Amino acid sequence: MNGTAVRVLGAATAAYSAAIMIRPRWLGRPCGLTGPDGDVPTSTALLIRAVGARDLAVGTAMLLASGPSARRTATACRVAADLSDAALFGTLLPDAGRRPKIAGFAAAWGALCAAAAAAESRG
Repeated sequence: MNGTAVRVLGAATAAYSAAIMIRPRWLGRPCGLTGPDGDVPTSTALLIRAVGARDLAVGTAMLLASGPSARRTATACRVAADLSDAALFGTLLPDAGRRPKIAGFAAAWGALCAAAAAAESRG
């Protein structure tokens, strides 16, 4: 394969990451990290934006990597970030009922990225 799937996943990661940096509630609401008024508290928004900045950088690296080795490295960083998110959100979100869904989404995205990288390596 020519890395198209990794690039597409990188672009999607970068786009969503930019979106949560602009509107932290797009991550805060599903995670149950909003206040009683439905807004994300300022300190929580800061951390969501930091996660977004990390993921924007990694997604952009996946998208723009110049060769298979660089794409594998960028994708490995994406997978590591997703697995750590799955572990942390899956155990520490304040609303225990949301933990499995959020952790599952993060783990699934990491698995999808890993599968795309593996397919490129085989191709």
